[in-house]
This record gives sequence, C-alpha cells and structure tokens, in this order.
Amino acid sequence: MKFSTRELVTLAVFGALWGLAEISLGSALHAIKLPLTGLSLAVAGVMIASIGRLFVPRRGSTLFIGAIAMVLKLFSLGSALLGPMLGILVEALVAELILDAFPRPSRLAFVAACTGAALWVFVHPFVTGLLIWGQGLLTVWLDMLDTGARLFGIPTQAAWAIALTLIALHL
Repeated sequence: MKFSTRELVTLAVFGALWGLAEISLGSALHAIKLPLTGLSLAVAGVMIASIGRLFVPRRGSTLFIGAIAMVLKLFSLGSALLGPMLGILVEALVAELILDAFPRPSRLAFVAACTGAALWVFVHPFVTGLLIWGQGLLTVWLDMLDTGARLFGIPTQAAWAIALTLIALHL
C-alpha cells in the first residue's frame, strides 16, 4: 500500500505528537511517581493515533503513527527504553487491528481501540518480563500484586480482588 506525500506528512506529524507525549508527559508522570503511568500514556497515545486515523483513514496508518512514536522514544531520557518502545509498537498494532475490524471510522471504533491498548498495558509486563528481562511469570505476577496492594491499600493475600480491580481499571 502506498501513501501519498501529504498522507505521509500527516502520519509523521501525529507520530511525532505521540512520541512527544511519551517523552515529555511520560517523564513528568514517572518523576511524580503517578500510579498506572503506562495506562495513561497508552490511552493518550492511541487517542492521538486515532485522530491521525481520522485524517488518513487507510489501513496501516495507525501502525505507521506508532512506529514513528516508537522511533522518537529512542530520544527519551532514561535507561529502560526497549520495554516502552515495544509497548508503543504493540499498542499501535492492537489499535490498528481493532480499527481495521470496523468498516469505517466511528466513535465506537476509537473507544474499542483505546480499550484494546489499555488491556495490552495489563499484559505488557508479562511479555516484557519474560522476553526482555528474563523474569519468570510468577515474579511478574507477584510484582503486579504487590503494586496493586500498595495502590489500593489492601493486603497482598487478596490476590483475586487486586487482579480483578486492575483489569477493571484498564477497561
């Protein structure tokens, strides 16, 4: 599939907006230690990509926007870049697949794309923990439970309540 020069420029602008949001907003949210920072960034990024999809309503445009944002993430400060870069690309892929399932752009399609990206944020630690950082699934699960327990102020033994609450928050 070929994009016109005008479409490529439009996609690059929206990709740059997503990348800039990841770099600036992400740094600020991580600096103030806001919980569920990845969720906020994923939804904001897919919202930007969805608006870009309105301007270029063609298959592959959302993925292209995400690829631009991922490349711009390389210029972010910090040492852990591979995990967030993978997250951005998969969020764009999930949004692209969901938006392609709808016959034309609609509010429901964009809400579904943002929801899909938000659900990926819940799965992301398991994938990156296993593939990139070499952690076991149990270690990632226990870390997630500990984070959820601290976030909600409940004991770690309430594992199912923590897991269901975290999933509900991502929806």
